[in-house]
Amino acid sequence: MRPPSSDAVCPIRVGTCGYSYAEWVDAGFYPPGTKAGEMLALYARQFAVTELNFTWYQMPKAPAVERMRRLAPPGFGFTAKLTRTLTHEVDPDRWRGQAALYREGIAPLVQSGQLTALLLQFPPGFGREAANRRYLGLLLDELAGLPLAVEFRHASWAAERVFSELERRGATLVAVDEPGLPGLFPRLDVVTNPELFYVRFHGRNARGWRSGNMQQQFDYDYTERELREWADGPIARMAARAAKGVVFFNNHVRAQAPRNAAQLARLLGAAA
Repeated sequence: MRPPSSDAVCPIRVGTCGYSYAEWVDAGFYPPGTKAGEMLALYARQFAVTELNFTWYQMPKAPAVERMRRLAPPGFGFTAKLTRTLTHEVDPDRWRGQAALYREGIAPLVQSGQLTALLLQFPPGFGREAANRRYLGLLLDELAGLPLAVEFRHASWAAERVFSELERRGATLVAVDEPGLPGLFPRLDVVTNPELFYVRFHGRNARGWRSGNMQQQFDYDYTERELREWADGPIARMAARAAKGVVFFNNHVRAQAPRNAAQLARLLGAAA
């Protein structure tokens, strides 16, 4: 891992997990009457990066990704979530073909240099068992050559052997802020890739996480004190060990994510 340096300045981009939410119109982030196809251009007036959610729900297609990419200004960055058929609903007989299709689908972002990272987000039930360790290793092999970032939800992955293997592969361990519930991955500031650190804010609504209802799970508004603790603590430490960083807010309910993202960007003096 790269040692801290007082001379290097780590550029940090802050944005949100997804940008196309109808409730963001009602909450006033987008003007009244804004259609889904108009949202990215409006979003890009305030933020320089976004995390693509639709690539988790459906396999991306290169022509659609290229059209979307062109709606953003030059230099705008994207991270893309790996499709759920490779992280949550894995078919043991088809997953390699799914990985190849995914690579084809996001090719426009790779070719344009706008893919900051490919996010592999695994569910809470994906524990560090032998079969899951083997699968993760094979999946990382299939996606080799792409800028990979791995998010664990199960606490068993918080182990030095895991961090060392990600470092060996040049993959980024995603740092998370989420409720401190038993079994969930802890809040860490471990840097496994000196090229990039990656943070995701999910909110701290413990009751919502227990409910399993997504609208309740991500219904949380961070206080300035909570954001400042991250800015002055974990983010500052990761920034001392990486060439650049991205930070995303997933508390999308009632447009809390863009508001908190703008707050954190001001605290960091980061690109927003």
